[in-house]
Amino acid sequence: MQRNGALECSVCHSKVVAPSPRSISRAYDKHKSKISSKQRVLTFLLVSGDCILVGLQPILVFMCKVDGKFKFSPMSVNFLTEVAKVFFAIIMLIIQSRKQKVGEKPLLSLSTFVQEARNNVLLAIPALLYAINNYLKFTMQLYFNPSTVKMLSNLKVLVIAVLLKLIMRRKFSIIQWEALALLLIGISVNQLRSMPEGAKTFGLPVTAIAYIYTLIFVTVPSFASVYNEYALKSQFDTNIYLQNVFLYGYGAFFNFLGILGTVILEGPESFDILRGHSRATIFLICNNAAQGILSSFFFKYADTILKKYSSTVATIFTGLASAAFLGHTLTINFLLGISIVFISMHQFFSPLAKVKDDKPAGTSELEKHRLSDSSFVNMTAGADDASHLGPTDDDRKPLLPT
Repeated sequence: MQRNGALECSVCHSKVVAPSPRSISRAYDKHKSKISSKQRVLTFLLVSGDCILVGLQPILVFMCKVDGKFKFSPMSVNFLTEVAKVFFAIIMLIIQSRKQKVGEKPLLSLSTFVQEARNNVLLAIPALLYAINNYLKFTMQLYFNPSTVKMLSNLKVLVIAVLLKLIMRRKFSIIQWEALALLLIGISVNQLRSMPEGAKTFGLPVTAIAYIYTLIFVTVPSFASVYNEYALKSQFDTNIYLQNVFLYGYGAFFNFLGILGTVILEGPESFDILRGHSRATIFLICNNAAQGILSSFFFKYADTILKKYSSTVATIFTGLASAAFLGHTLTINFLLGISIVFISMHQFFSPLAKVKDDKPAGTSELEKHRLSDSSFVNMTAGADDASHLGPTDDDRKPLLPT
């Protein structure tokens, strides 16, 4: 747990200075190079599942439209999605609590819940940003077809890279920055002549409104993803399903506030959260819930860049599915853009693009010990830039038992 800027072990009560964002990022990069074959399989499953779920999302949203409009409130879908994720996390907590060994910290006790709720209060920030972004997902569908929405969302990769550089001090090589530039080129190629000229909505040119929504659609979830990754990893000893209860509980609360806002603006009839829903919206809610739960595993056990590149792979699935089921035409721009995006992905994750580990002189023995530990828990908690720690031997013990 974290108290007064220091991390305290719940077993031996030894303390170390809380790690900075830069040290967490550096330790994660060090750990990532030692990933086991089992973890590679899990990463492959995460990416595969994410590609399917993310690829289906814009298709399902498009199928929910009637005469180009939504008969239901998008906030009601988002609220029901967050509630579904909370129920799933609670069910998983109950299952895991029954498998706990004697002496382990109980997952379902009130004291554990209150303590972890205080430690993970920062999850309210990405929950609020995600609530805004989930509403924008529906709004973007009014201006772009599903394939275009998926390509626009890939702009988040560059924004996320910049935020990781500024907030978490993540290092990227020149080759990786060039790969991100290629990604932007691929997106731009796909967007050439994608909007009808002269089309208008709300009395303004479509392009002007689309650019405004795109700016918010890209920046808000990017900041939410980076901050969510930091919040989840900074409390790595907390059970991920318990963290999901907090994250999606906050999300349900913020979406419920949005529903109350629509009631004030549109009248009491808009409080019916099931109004206008169909079989397609039920599938959409299930898909969004599964996608959100999978994303939490990406942010805690992988990283945000991998998550967004995984979503990029879903672009080709979205394009092919929208062409097969919705009658959309796959243009030469789309095919060229996808090709450039895949080249970008290969270049970004190539071994030649890996950043060399430049260890600063005078690194403390404690930091060396923690960075070399194969346990991700000790890696995250022990990644500390401060070398002036207490002189006692207790302070030099691992933060958590291995």
